[in-house]
Amino acid sequence: MHIAILTFDGFNELDSLIPFGILQRVKTPGWRVSIASPTPQVVSMNGVTLHAQISLQEACGADAVLVGSGMATREVVANPALMAQLQLDPTRQLIGAQCSGTLILAKLGLLEGGVACTDLTTKPWVVEAGVEVLNQPFFANGNVATAGGCLASQYLATWMIARLEGLEAAKSAMHYVAPVGEKEVYVERAMGNISPYL
Repeated sequence: MHIAILTFDGFNELDSLIPFGILQRVKTPGWRVSIASPTPQVVSMNGVTLHAQISLQEACGADAVLVGSGMATREVVANPALMAQLQLDPTRQLIGAQCSGTLILAKLGLLEGGVACTDLTTKPWVVEAGVEVLNQPFFANGNVATAGGCLASQYLATWMIARLEGLEAAKSAMHYVAPVGEKEVYVERAMGNISPYL
């Protein structure tokens, strides 16, 4: 099972690396999580350089794809050559988007039903793209999920694990990363957010 996290220049570290860390909690043989970028290296909004593990082309063949967010997402969607590389297909993949990653899914025509979650900064651009933005942290429609707010990335990761490995694996992963003394609360909140969409 291969999960790719699309990460572009100007990326938000929380939106790519929180799900990367949570998804790595699954230790099933063959489970793999990769950072995918259009270039060998990308630099975050705060100057952190990240080395891509796979290309965008390889990511499009993954079982699941999470589209991260960042400061340059409007430049990404305005780049026809870059957008043409994103051959994502919800009939064969789980697809999730975090914050401004929702704008990428909107421009790719992957938000069937025209409803999604995103962050407050990106909301006007997603609405302009013809998508209704919900005032909640997580929403999924079939194999496509969106989340709004950096820390909502935990819900995307938990949803992907639940869909690919089951509820117990999702609970275990969230329990592992949750703060001591608050583990049950975190697990309950995560399950409460994703369960209606499983």
